Amino acid sequence: MTASMNRRRQVEGVFYLLSYILSIPVANWMLGHVGTACPPHSPCLIPVAPGIMAPSGVVMVGLALVLRDLVQRRLGLVWSIVAILLGGALSWLIAPPALVVASVAAFLISEFTDLAVYTPLQRRRLVLAVVASGFVGLLFDSLVFLQLAFGSLDYLGGQVIGKGWMVLLSIPVIAWLRRRDERLGLVPA
Repeated sequence: MTASMNRRRQVEGVFYLLSYILSIPVANWMLGHVGTACPPHSPCLIPVAPGIMAPSGVVMVGLALVLRDLVQRRLGLVWSIVAILLGGALSWLIAPPALVVASVAAFLISEFTDLAVYTPLQRRRLVLAVVASGFVGLLFDSLVFLQLAFGSLDYLGGQVIGKGWMVLLSIPVIAWLRRRDERLGLVPA
């Protein structure tokens, strides 16, 4: 790979890394400011399917799972692990005090699970790797967060659907990225 292609990969990787890190405070901000309903002392809610509401931050969590995959594709496994650890620390700093443990545990477990599914698949089947790792990660994120935060899985459906929409919406972008990389000769890190 040429020096300019390597530079391009690094620039794109830094963009994905910064986007990934920013998705964490944006998700937390959305919980208190974005939604079709914002009940007092509760997160703002958005519709994720007919008759199903979820906290608005779920869309950013779904996006974060995809962005972490792109960080790994551009910067490599080590930077992906660093990004997860930075994200966990950021979650610790900005999550509401009552939800710190649930937020950090869910974040770290889901992101490392995403990494474990994505890594063996990504070189051969990028779109499958992103979708499979995203859905496994979002399921773990939802299960761990809801159980630790509320001791209940009552809102599991809305959480999974909301996060799943972002993973599904990423498919055309990931497919385009894979084709563009092949055309340019840009190989994963």
